[in-house]
Amino acid sequence: MTDFITALTQLVGVGQAALWGGFLVLMRVGAAMAVLPAFGEQAVPQRVRLVLALAFTAIVAPAVSGGLTDVQVGPIPVLVEVLVGLAIGIALRLFILALQIAASIIAQATSLAQMFGGMGPEPQPAVGHLLTMAGLALAVASGLHIRAAELLILSYDVMPAGRLPGSADMSDWGLAQVSRAFALGFTLSAPFVIAGTLYNLAMGVINRAMPMLMVSLLGAPALSLGALVLLSIATPLALAVWTQALTEFFNSPFRVP
Repeated sequence: MTDFITALTQLVGVGQAALWGGFLVLMRVGAAMAVLPAFGEQAVPQRVRLVLALAFTAIVAPAVSGGLTDVQVGPIPVLVEVLVGLAIGIALRLFILALQIAASIIAQATSLAQMFGGMGPEPQPAVGHLLTMAGLALAVASGLHIRAAELLILSYDVMPAGRLPGSADMSDWGLAQVSRAFALGFTLSAPFVIAGTLYNLAMGVINRAMPMLMVSLLGAPALSLGALVLLSIATPLALAVWTQALTEFFNSPFRVP
């Protein structure tokens, strides 16, 4: 009887350690899933997000269980895991922000912002909805769930469980991600910025040559039509560039250029 109680006590200890390690993984995965593209969208019900977080936890936990044994029980490791998960999720969310930045620049450069403004919790032009939904569809179709699980597993090598990353390293890495997002957004919208600049220059020359002509009245329909035609041509190329940038991030997610 004593041997049985001893064995049972050991099993209880192992079970507690396993539950604590799984809880830590859930904290990192759940924080990342809260802002992860596609899986963390506001349109996804909270119960579905919870199930997705548990599913990702079941995938990640067995692969990183060896690095969770030395983590002491307490609130500090939990807070660290949440912060790391949010950092990973926000880094991926910035790629969606890059599409929205590009859409805002496109709408302002081609006068589509006022004509086709979208309504919602985050108002943005219709171009923004188009690029965002297309980008999310491409990301999921190209295996976003697989690459996200790989990224979460790899994060334990760079940012071990329960250890707060260095502030200098995190700031450099975060600044690099934000800079890349804005650069990518401007790159995607560059053809429309160039076309809008050329249009304004042409309208200025025509107005200078013929002051009595209603240049803005005649040029507005041409600008809108040209913007729609350019959008149909440039959108596939822009999404290909965006997908390539997302793939490069997954290939080396913690590299600081």
